Formats: sequence, structure tokens, C-alpha cells
Amino acid sequence: SMVPKHPVPNHVPMEVLLERVPEVLLPFCLGRYGLFQKQLTLLEEAEGGFDQFTRSYESFGAHRLSDNSMLFREWAPAAEAVFLTGDFNGWDKFSHPYKKKQFGKWELQLPPKEDNSPAVAHNSKLKVVVHTKGGERLYRISPWATYVTKPSTSVIYDWIFWDPPHPYVRKHPRPRKPCSLRIYEAHVGIASPECKVASYSNFTHNVLPRIKDLGYNCIQLMAIMEHAYYASFGYQVTSFFSASSRYGTPEELKELIDVAHSLGIMVLLDVVHSHASKNTEDGLNHFDGSDSCFFHGGARGEHPVWDSRLFNYSSWEVLRFLLSNLRWWIDEYGFDGFRFDGVTSMLYHHHGVGSGFSGNYAEYFGLHVDEDSLVYLMLANHILHMLYQDCITIAEDVSGMPTLCRPVQEGGCGFDYRLAMAIPDKWIQVRALKGGSIIITHTTNVPCALVGDKTLAFWLMDKDMYTNMSALIPMNPVIDRGVQLHKMIRLLTHGLGGEGYLNFMGNEFGHPEWLDFPRVGNSESYHYARRQFNLVDTDHLRYWQLYVFDRDMNRTEAKYGWLAAAPAYVSTKHEGDKVIIFERGDVVFVFNFHPTNSYSSYRVAVGTPGKYPYLLPPLTTLHLWIDFRSGCVDGRSHVCCRGNGKRCWIDDIY
Repeated sequence: SMVPKHPVPNHVPMEVLLERVPEVLLPFCLGRYGLFQKQLTLLEEAEGGFDQFTRSYESFGAHRLSDNSMLFREWAPAAEAVFLTGDFNGWDKFSHPYKKKQFGKWELQLPPKEDNSPAVAHNSKLKVVVHTKGGERLYRISPWATYVTKPSTSVIYDWIFWDPPHPYVRKHPRPRKPCSLRIYEAHVGIASPECKVASYSNFTHNVLPRIKDLGYNCIQLMAIMEHAYYASFGYQVTSFFSASSRYGTPEELKELIDVAHSLGIMVLLDVVHSHASKNTEDGLNHFDGSDSCFFHGGARGEHPVWDSRLFNYSSWEVLRFLLSNLRWWIDEYGFDGFRFDGVTSMLYHHHGVGSGFSGNYAEYFGLHVDEDSLVYLMLANHILHMLYQDCITIAEDVSGMPTLCRPVQEGGCGFDYRLAMAIPDKWIQVRALKGGSIIITHTTNVPCALVGDKTLAFWLMDKDMYTNMSALIPMNPVIDRGVQLHKMIRLLTHGLGGEGYLNFMGNEFGHPEWLDFPRVGNSESYHYARRQFNLVDTDHLRYWQLYVFDRDMNRTEAKYGWLAAAPAYVSTKHEGDKVIIFERGDVVFVFNFHPTNSYSSYRVAVGTPGKYPYLLPPLTTLHLWIDFRSGCVDGRSHVCCRGNGKRCWIDDIY
């Protein structure tokens, strides 16, 4: 019998599990772990270990071998016959048939030309021709294609064989996983003030230096996986192994990541494994002519809201495709981890549509949970963390699934973080804060911006941003209050929200207006599909004040590490005074949200007596001086208010 290369782990001892998991959830956690263990064992026994299984990108798709022969392999179980056509054979549709193999696989081998050059040249076009049992002839792009481009004369993408003679060679080592995660979320295409699709090279040379200066130690790149529809924001993926060609070449993306590493910045990919575009000619849909290749057949394979296809995570070849896809982005491009999009949709058969989540355990455990996708997420996290020690995984889940960030050995999904999507929405709705655990928090109104709603700064200051952001004129009350609230909201979320912080590009300087991609409804305009970095570069505009505050906030966190500290202790939340005070990581945060009142000698509880020096520049034009006198502190929740002047106070709060 085959000896597994990676021993399948057992769940943690029962006595330990009982300490970490509520007893009522124990059967569910053990059951989920049993399903995971069974699937991992199958991978180890049938495929020679998950290491080999998840490197299937080395044999599927199109490959030039060491002797310049070519290997082509596809999975098309419903096909009657498969052919390869392209520039290399004058687009002959029948001259190069694939040979049918076991389990729905098809394979074609081409010898080198007479001059020993490969049969298919770098940068040449290819198509897979699929003949169905019903007599149809379909022209398809390989699901494993590593580069696709859209010609100017067509809306259908072309498969380009990418095999450059001088591929990019990485120069810099990966950074280590930081204790405090400060993420700059970015979209390469909008990373320019110009009304156009910006490039990988533009991002490398013009945006990376800004991110480094701001003190972020991680970048989360959106819309990298190729998507035919630009206005989908990258969430209708058509080619899973292709970096979007609208921004440049694969080698230019590799350089971007390598330069980020040289600056000590990790780079995460916004990976979309929750669904796929319905496109057929340049997508995965109906690749072999059937409704169920890669996806569930019938209604289960259709998302009721997103108008997209849903993967069949119980399929062996789908697991091969998706798990290999994760490794491809790390091994080929140098990404350091992933933000998994649409996890809520994956976790439940109802996909979170029309369902509320109150925290009742019955909402998270039962027959409505999609155990196939749950096991896929457990496998993905286990394999990634086994193979890449510093890999970071983040789940975009709005349901609050318990155990999502617990280790798989405890029956959890194994994510490092959960993205707290509700916090920015809550700021917009009621200007209130909602905390969480093991989460990445952010203040940017990204979900609203996707459908044309306003940014946080524009909610606070609206049309006054067009006429009153100049420092050469007196600051009016709207701008004065809006600028200060923008700073306070960011700092409060940074300090109290969770174990990581995420900022969407432009929010660091209060980007105005909203985000809207070119589409028929706006006459294909790029006016709102850009980031106006020119605003922060104009010295007499107040955007630079917001930028400098963001920079100082991140640099202060880097020094004191409150994101990596235990959850904050909130000592004061006074509705009448509009004051919030909390302590985290030996730093005391004091906020006065009152629009008119200032306070003198405001007493504050602290855990440790002593003098607390002021860390950040003033949030207002008035000076905020904090002087905590060492004295009588009773535990964490009380201070001695009388006697020998030994008390903790703030001289003034404005």
C-alpha cells in the first residue's frame, strides 16, 4: 500500500476539544472533521499525496517539456471527441485529435519541429475543439489557460500560449507573516487618476511607494483572476489560472509582487472559488457541452442572485482544479495567501439569500450547511498552511459561522481571519461600531461603492468636498466636522474592531464621490473608475491631512502592536458625553464624539498606573493633551477619585 507523504492529522484530544468547543457543537465538529479526514486520506492514497495532486497545473492545460515536445491535457467527461487548433496548424479543426484516457481525461502530445523548436510558439493562439455526443462542435479555452486576451474586434477572449523566452525571475524573499496585519486593498485597474485601465507597471512604480509610506504591511489585490466583464469588479471569473491581461503581462504582475516583497509587504489574492461566470466560449460553463462539468447540474448549479455557476465541490476533478489553482498563484506568481470571496454563499445551500443570522447555533449547524464546500475550505486551509508556513487566509463571511477560524483539527475551517463586512455598513447606517473576534475590520464603504453609493468621506462631507477642501480658505463646519470624524472613525475601528485592519485604496485620504465601472448605463465612462491620487499630492488641499493621519496611525500601531494584543477593555461608553474610552496593548484610546462639548479633568480608568505619553497628532485643530497621573487604580474598572491628588485624569477633551 502507498505510504502517505503527509500523515493525515487526528483531531485534538477530546478533553482539549471540550475546553475549546461548546458541548452542544461537539457532534457537529467531530462529524465535519471526519468528512475532512476521509477526503484527505483519499487524496493521499489515490494521488500520491496532496502535494502532487495540487500541482496538477504542471500537467493539465498546455506545456512545453524539457525536450521541446508539447503536452496537452484536459478533463471533458461528456465530450465525444476533442481536438486542438490554432496558429500552429493553420486553424485546422481536425488535424490534431486528443486521445481519450481514463476518468474523462483527454491527452495530446506533439513532437518538436524539425529545427527542434516547439510545435506551438510563445504568444500564439489556441482553441480546444469539443465535439459533443449530440453532434455539436464547440470552441473552448482550456480551463487551465495561463494567459488570455481580448482582441479589439471581439468580446470573446483568445487563449494565448504563454511561454516567454526570458521569464521573470524573483529577486527577493517572501516577508514573514506579521503579528499585526494592516491591509491595503487595491484594484490595479483603477489605481491611477487617469480615465483608463491602469497597469501592473503603474502600480509597481507609483502605488507601491505610497503603500509603504502609509505603513501597511500587506496588500490585497482584487480583480486579478481574468474576468471578461470589467464592471463585475473581478467577481465573474472566466479564466481561473490567468492573470488579467487588461493590466499587462504575467511577468509584470510577478514583478509587482516581487517589488512589494522587497518593501517588506505581503501580497494576498482575492480568490473567487465561490462561483464562476456563465460565459461558455471563454469561460468554464458547458466546457464539455454538459451542464455539469465543473458545476452542479440543474438548479443547484445556478446562483439565484449572482447569475453565475456554482462548483460541485464533491467532484474529484473540481477539487483538483481548485486546489491546484491556489498553489498556482502562490508558486507561479509569489502571492502570500488569499482572501476567499463569497464564503457565506459556499457554506449554506441557501447561499445566505433571504436568511438572517442572529447567532443561534441552529442557523450554522444542520442540513442547510453545504458540507461538500465546507470540506473543500477545510482542505484548502489545511494544505496551504502545511505547505506554506507564512500563508495567510481570510474568509469573507457575513454570517458569523462559529469555528470558521478554528484549526481543522478542532472541526473548524482553518482560516486565519474573518473579514468583518458589517462594520463599514454599520458606520454608514447608524455611525455606530460593532466589534468582533479574529477579524479584519475596515471603514471603507466598498459594498456600497460597488453599486454606485458614496464613499465614507462623501457621506460625511458630500458636495462641500467640491468647493471647501482648500486649506487656503477658512474651514467651514461641514469640512471641519467631516475631516475629524473621518479620522476618528478610522482610529476607533483600527483600535477596537478586531485583530487586523483593512483600508480600500483612496480611503486613506478621504477619496470623494463613489466607484462605478464603465458600462452601458454610464456610457462606458471611466470617470468614477479611478483613484484621484492627484488630490493628496496637491499641497493646499486638506486630503493630505487625512493621508498623514492614516500614515501616523499605522506607524503607531506598528510600534505598539494593539492589533496583536488581547481584545480591548472598554472602560467608558457614555451616551450623554458622547465619550468612548478603551485600553488595548498598553495604549489608552480616548474619543469625544460630542459635536459641541469639551471636557476638563475627565476621569479615566486604566489597568496600569503611570504616565501615558501622547502618541498621535491632534485629531482636531485644538490641542488634546492627555496626562495620566499614576495613582490609585482599583482593578481594571475603577479609579480612585479622591485623596492626595492620586487619580487618573485627562486635563482636557475637545
